[in-house]
Amino acid sequence: MKQGNLKRKISVFIGCMLLAGLAHPCGLFAQRKITIKLASLAPENTAWGDALNRISRAWSEVTRGEVELVVYHNGVVGEEKDVLQKLKLNQIQAAVFTSFGISLFYPKIMTLSAPFFIRNDDELKAVLDELKPELEKDINAQNFQTLTWVKSGWVKIFSKSPVFVPEDLKRLKMGTSTDTPELTQAFKNMGYNMIPIGGNDTLIALNSNQIQAVYQSPLIVGSLQIFGVAKHMTSMNVAPFMAGIFLNQRAWRTIPDQYKAELIRRSDLIAKEIDLSVTRLEDQAVKTMTTYGLVVNQINPDQAQQWYDDAKKGIDRLLGTTFDRNLYQRIQGILENYRNRKR
Repeated sequence: MKQGNLKRKISVFIGCMLLAGLAHPCGLFAQRKITIKLASLAPENTAWGDALNRISRAWSEVTRGEVELVVYHNGVVGEEKDVLQKLKLNQIQAAVFTSFGISLFYPKIMTLSAPFFIRNDDELKAVLDELKPELEKDINAQNFQTLTWVKSGWVKIFSKSPVFVPEDLKRLKMGTSTDTPELTQAFKNMGYNMIPIGGNDTLIALNSNQIQAVYQSPLIVGSLQIFGVAKHMTSMNVAPFMAGIFLNQRAWRTIPDQYKAELIRRSDLIAKEIDLSVTRLEDQAVKTMTTYGLVVNQINPDQAQQWYDDAKKGIDRLLGTTFDRNLYQRIQGILENYRNRKR
């Protein structure tokens, strides 16, 4: 065979192989598929579960199937500390963390949840609008990638007898979770009698009078039927309850750069809907509980000021230890400017 003919045949053969690879998904240039496994404590049949499934579909759409986000709902991967360890080991690549989970790798975040500091949704928005880029930069520097933030509701005080002012609560034993050491320490510093209780034992402790009050989300109080014993809810917000979706940087680097901005944008849009859903669900939960005997004790401005003054004295002694002093002062400045504009 002449050398020229051999070269032509080799060229034709290579060309056919290349075309076959392009034409067939199992061929030479098959599309690379990236799988991101995401862990969530939330049940799938909740607003959170639905939103995560929608984010998964959005990622597939944006990347034309190149990135698959697989969601593990219902806490099947473990508690937040277990999830964090698996995230660091890349056994999973993404996770939903609450404020308490985020504090395991970024303790400063609990400053946002200092009792009676940030008082409503508008104040929380004002703080996050200014500080979120800085918080994300700090977190991302620790080998994570922040995908989006979500407000998961507000912590309220539920008690067996009416609570209108701090002295009412100081007469009671208040159950506290071992997962919230910052809030526990803050309340102790304000002079409250804090009793550590396992989450599943709250109702038992209330029934046995081991405790007479708890601070908790209305959604959790409703789902655990706590309001059947702790029949009083103090109307004012204690602290916001935050959550966020985070990836490890190892996984984030595998995603092609041309998709990243749109993945964040689409995820953030869906997260904003969770915010609205949680607010709506909290309102519905409180309304439902009132039909079954819950009493909402409305706090007047003078009573509210007693809580704010009492909290400030306790929190001031925790700056630099339990709460980050610099972040607290930054938030305080934002809140003062916001409240002055509202007057």
